[in-house]
Amino acid sequence: MKETPYRIAVNVEWTSKCNARCAMCPRSMIAQPRIMELATFRQTLSRLSPDLAFRVIIAGYGEPTTHPRFDDFVEALRGHPLRFDMATNGSRLDEERLMRMDGLFTGLMISFSSTDPEVYRSVHANLDQAQVMENILLAHRTLKATRLVINLSPTAECLATLPGTVAWFRRHGIDSLHMSPTYYDRAGAIRTDGVPSERDLRAKIRAYGFASQEMAFIPGVGDIIGQWRHNRFKCIPRNTSMLIDAGGNYTYCFNDIRHSHPIGHVSDMSLGEAIALRQAEGPDAAICSQCNLRRRYRPRELARVALSYANGRLKEIRGKSSTRGA
Repeated sequence: MKETPYRIAVNVEWTSKCNARCAMCPRSMIAQPRIMELATFRQTLSRLSPDLAFRVIIAGYGEPTTHPRFDDFVEALRGHPLRFDMATNGSRLDEERLMRMDGLFTGLMISFSSTDPEVYRSVHANLDQAQVMENILLAHRTLKATRLVINLSPTAECLATLPGTVAWFRRHGIDSLHMSPTYYDRAGAIRTDGVPSERDLRAKIRAYGFASQEMAFIPGVGDIIGQWRHNRFKCIPRNTSMLIDAGGNYTYCFNDIRHSHPIGHVSDMSLGEAIALRQAEGPDAAICSQCNLRRRYRPRELARVALSYANGRLKEIRGKSSTRGA
């Protein structure tokens, strides 16, 4: 029996440790970085079902490929009915790992800033740009059943070098380029003074034909309506997803980088129970008062997103029809 009248995206954090120090990720706010135990991950998987979740993203606030039992965690996904995607900085990919992942993940999403070495070093600090670019090309050649997606960083310096970056990807046949229309402030954990506005970012997304990352968190119109109706706190960014942190805790909001507001643990409650508890909660003053996403979706914005979603679905249906006709 379905426990909630809508579905959400679930973000699972294999580790909150990371080998990078990216400009847009305030890692100093993570007081005690952790690594998820395999038993906790198996318990997490047992809590996930297609009735409650439409996709699972392996990400959180760490780099999943740095987990010491990465291969075991990947194998644990085999046979699970849900769609899994992974977000990574691309630094720890090799052919063996890519072949193991191929088909178990629907999408492999690699965060990338710029082909300009100086910009890359400033945004994706502590990573080897040349190695990451080699790994991206390796993934493009190796993955057959998993879609390679590039998530482009929306910082001002990245936008300044965007033409060259986009040209490099498209020259190598990599066309699945995504960008967020919002520079997340992680609930006030980082400064957003001087960053591109949402209007500017949306203009870039349209001009280059990118996919907007927000579309990845919209399962269907009915689910969005259900989320809006049944949650006391009308915050779409919060209510569309649930982060399960490296300790196995359901969390109040993904943008709570400090993980300061746990709801419960996967060993003690189901995902449906955690969602029900969160539905009854109002705003957390410490988290929400500083968040730049809280008032993001006004009526006009909701209509724009709904139209974008509908257009995307229509293109997808037409594409499938054309394929069958051929």
